[in-house]
Amino acid sequence: MLRRTALSSFASACATALLAGCSVEQTVVDGSRAPGYALLRHAPRLALVLSAGGPRGFAHVGVLRALDELGVRPDLIVGASIGSLLGAALAADLPIDRIEELAFDFDFYKLVRWSPWNGMQLDGARIAELLRDTLRISEFAQLRRPLAVVASDLERQAPIVFTQGDLGVAVQASCAIPGRFPPVRINGRDVVDGDVLSPLPVKAARDLGAARVIAVDVAVHMDKPRPEGAARYLEGDRLKRAQIDAEARWADLVLHPYFGYWVNLTREYRVVSARAAYEQTMAQADRLRALMQGATVVA
Repeated sequence: MLRRTALSSFASACATALLAGCSVEQTVVDGSRAPGYALLRHAPRLALVLSAGGPRGFAHVGVLRALDELGVRPDLIVGASIGSLLGAALAADLPIDRIEELAFDFDFYKLVRWSPWNGMQLDGARIAELLRDTLRISEFAQLRRPLAVVASDLERQAPIVFTQGDLGVAVQASCAIPGRFPPVRINGRDVVDGDVLSPLPVKAARDLGAARVIAVDVAVHMDKPRPEGAARYLEGDRLKRAQIDAEARWADLVLHPYFGYWVNLTREYRVVSARAAYEQTMAQADRLRALMQGATVVA
């Protein structure tokens, strides 16, 4: 079994066998092609915020299925790390059946690049390539709905938000797990995984003018009994929980589906976690519809 975090869960599955060589070349993007930030032309009525969470992020798929069936259609999507990846698919108006297919059948070895000099290595640029190939979109402006991708600026030690420019590079940066993928250098700044500084980027949604915010938090639950072997992760989980809670309070509704502490990368796990998230989201149907209609929901 693997732990919650993107770093350890992804590394346990891929790094031991595949990361014997040196790191791949860093992606560097400057100028007009680089991802950037601009306010939206129209203030969003309803934003959907999808959290980071590594393999736990596949639970987002179940939430997206439930929202689709309930007719809850946000006019802004905000995502960090895996939340940005799935958020891009939603913003491109990919059908939910197709999103499920891509998520459940995704082969993580597609993120591996081989060279005769360095052997097998995880390559973040593959994330950008796969996104472009799948969506047939290269720029934020080509999306059907506004999307904000949240990453972490290492020098400033602050979240950085992208809403325009190269979509693939922005998502690659948001998914750049420290120690596994090189930082993406954007206009002279090293940018890494959104999970580092803003795992649930509700503030980004509010800064873009969202009137109402639904946030999906797939982080570890501190209110559940800790399974055997998890005690050693308690302090890290507390720190992550504090990060998330600092922004969760700005959301109108936080969906926090529970599907157990331990995670893995199998297809079975992805399907089971998404199903649990779907059922728990459907249980909030009345509150979700109220938000879609502009009403205030009661906590």
